Parts: sequence; structure tokens; C-alpha cells
Amino acid sequence: MGKGVSFLLLALVLCYGVTATMGYRGEKQWRKERERREEEMEPEEEEQEESESRKSWFLMPKSRPVMTTDAGEMRMVRSPGGRIVDKPLHMGFITMKPQSLFIPQYLDSSLILFVRTGEARVGCIYKDEMVERRLKIGDVYHIPAGSTFYILNPGEGQRLHIICSIDPSESLNLDTFQSFFIGGGTHPTSVLAGFGPETLSTAFNVSMSKLEEIMRGQQEGPIVHVTKSHAPSIWTKLSQLQEQDRLKQVKRMVQGEADEEEKEWSWWKLFGIFSGNERRIFGDKAPDSYNIYKRKADFKNDYGWSVAVDGSVYKPFKHSGTGVYLVNLTAGSMMAPHVNPRATEYGIVLRGTGRIQIVYPNGTLAMDARVREGDVFWVPRYFAFCQIASRSSPFEFFGFTTTSDKNRPQFLVGANSLLHPFNTPELAAAFGVTEERMRRFINAQKEAVILPSASAAPPDEDLKGREEKSEDEGPKVIRNFGDQMIMGFD
Repeated sequence: MGKGVSFLLLALVLCYGVTATMGYRGEKQWRKERERREEEMEPEEEEQEESESRKSWFLMPKSRPVMTTDAGEMRMVRSPGGRIVDKPLHMGFITMKPQSLFIPQYLDSSLILFVRTGEARVGCIYKDEMVERRLKIGDVYHIPAGSTFYILNPGEGQRLHIICSIDPSESLNLDTFQSFFIGGGTHPTSVLAGFGPETLSTAFNVSMSKLEEIMRGQQEGPIVHVTKSHAPSIWTKLSQLQEQDRLKQVKRMVQGEADEEEKEWSWWKLFGIFSGNERRIFGDKAPDSYNIYKRKADFKNDYGWSVAVDGSVYKPFKHSGTGVYLVNLTAGSMMAPHVNPRATEYGIVLRGTGRIQIVYPNGTLAMDARVREGDVFWVPRYFAFCQIASRSSPFEFFGFTTTSDKNRPQFLVGANSLLHPFNTPELAAAFGVTEERMRRFINAQKEAVILPSASAAPPDEDLKGREEKSEDEGPKVIRNFGDQMIMGFD
């Protein structure tokens, strides 16, 4: 009898433990994510972050440099993790000085480039063809994982700023992403360097001395100057040519008319496309870029506009599983509370100041953060949220979604609210009011999607103190990613 009672008590304790574990699994997951963020912070940030963790948890932490040279820099904001993230997506920020080159490489992750300022020439291999695209402000361009590419800033006086998504779904999971440099020397090291000298000498059909010269010549890092004042090379010579002249020069190399040095050490040859087949080099069947600023707004009224580009608009996005969006709110206006039923959203403030509110599934406030130019945020799939512009200036933000299908956001408030089809006795009963009162409540707002000036819009003074404080303590996230953004350069 005593053993039976003991066994029953033990079973009850175990059942209670399982129930408690299941009930608090979600809470533990949130706590685990917060702890991971705290580990990434500098010690002096921890005290302040602890008091603000709840209201700014969906603001992504400050960017970390992943590649830095005298000619440019790449920084990255790591994607949040956990079960609530349907698809991790890192955000990268590339800054290149005038006349600089992000040397040829391929990644274990796919990229979507968005040119914020400046112009770029992006070359990549597409179905065994070498193609080059000229990108300008507002252009988006997809580079698949494993595709060799380079980025050139040909401008003489303007820095190039690129915002990019980094999709690690095909990665090796060695780190956030892994670069495999085709070009290189002692810094960075080319993947070719891993083969023995005899192997490379035979493969390239060159002497050991010339092999040594090329494999140890590059020491400037992943982003290099291509001006005459910085160690002129074939890289420099090719980058300085006009597009047609550069293609003619490559054609000479392909047809065997180049001089001996060009034949042997052209990085086009290192790409493995030195084949004698002109069509493979100059074929132009690859997708072009797409300019988001030239697309007609999906929605527009007196209070702002929004644009989304998905796989139905830009075909390369079909294979990437990612889309992009751009929203512009007039001063004081609000993007109505809504839900993304198909995607997590990652964004960066391009211009102005505002406020972002996000709500937990249980109806409590998850975040109410004032944001400004350069702040990076994310919103999990299914979570209700809204964006509100400050009273004195427009509020513009750009970002990526984790679906290439039409996102079809569901608006909870406004003339197109999903409450209208539910304007039934059941809805009135759910709120505990009469049908007539529910009808008047739903129909009070005549505008849809982007709503007029809101009392919730933050005044500029609310952000002034934060701006002064951030200058003293250093930025927690990327700031001022606009015309004045230098990203670590004096």
C-alpha cells in the first residue's frame, strides 16, 4: 500500500513537471534569445539594455565588422534565432570608397543587394556565363549562393553604400556566412592557394616563379583600391576601362590576342571561363536588376505609400525565397496595425524618425521603440505591429521579407480591416457590445492601410535626448545610413 501511494505521488510530480515545462517553453525560448543578445553586447551596454530589453527587443543589435580594409568595409547584423524565426536572415552593409573593388569570391549564402547611394558594377557568373550589371540608387539584385561575383565602385568622388540580405539557408553553418575568395594573395588567401605549387603550376601551365608572384601579390584585403596610385595591376587596368572597352579587352584575352602577362594572369582566367567561347563570356541572358523606386506604388494615399517586390515581379526572387519592400509615411501618419501571415520582416530606417509598436500573441505590448535613421528592426511572422512617423518629417524604411510570394498583410484597423467581413453578431458578442455599437466602432475610420496624423506620433524632442545619449555611448545599431554614412571611416 505504501509503495502504491509513493508511486502515485511520484507520477503526479512528474505530470506536474511536464505540464510546467510545456507551459513555460515559450517563455524560456524568449529568455534564451535575450541571453544570446546580452552575450553579444559590450559590458557597458548591459546595464542600460536590461532596463530597456522589453521595449526594444525587436531592435537588432549593433553591426559587427566582418571585412575591413583601407578601401572599404562590410558590416553585418546577425539574424535573431529561435523557433519564432521562420527563416534566419542576416543583414549586411557594404561601404566602398571611390574606385574600389570587392574582389571576386563566392559565398555559401545568397545575397540580395540594394543600392542605397552611389553606383556599382556587379559582375557574376550566371549559368557558366560572365555577366556584368550596372546598378544605381534603388536597384535590387540577386546573387545566388555559390555564384562567383565581384562589386566595383567606379565613381571618382562618391562612396558606394549597399544594404544586403544574407540568406544562410544553404550555408555550411561554419559561421554566419563563409567567403571563398577566387582572387587573393597573402590577404585574403585565395582558395587556389590550398593546392600544391606543382599542381597549380601544371594546371595554369606557368613557371613556379610566376606562380609565386601571383599567389603572393595581393595584401590589401577583400576590398582593394583600383586607382593608379595604388599598385596598378590588371585589376586596375580593367576597372578603369569603359564598359565596351573592358569587354573588348576580355575578348582579346579570350581570342588569344592579349600580351603574355594578360594571358597568364587575367583574373577572368582564374574564374575558369577561359574557354575560347565568346558567347559564354558575353552572353546576356542573365536577369537584370530591378529598381524599386521606379515601381508604381502598391498602395498610395495622401498619407504615404508602400511598394513590395516579390517573385511575381522580379523572377530571381522566386528562387531566393525572399522579397523586399519600401514604405514612406508622411509626417505624423501611421501604417495601420497589421499582421504578416506569411513572412518575418526585417527592416532598416532610411530616413526620418518614428515609432514601432509590436504586440505579443497574448495581447501584451512586446516593443514600443522610437527609431531613427539607421536603426535595424525585425517583426516575427504572425505578430501584430504598426509604424508611426514623427510629427515633423517623413518616415521611410526599407527591408526584406522571408517569402517570395505575395505577402498579403492582414490589416486589423481601417477601411480595409479584416474586422469588416466579421461585422456579425458573433464579433459583437466577442467584444461584449451591441451590434450597432460594434458597427459604428469599425466604420469610424474611413482611411485604409496608411492612416492620418496620429496622436501617438512621437515629437522630435522624444528622440533628441536619445540621439545625444547615443553619441556619448556609441551606437547600438547602425546609424545614419544615408548620404553622410561613412561606416567606420574618417
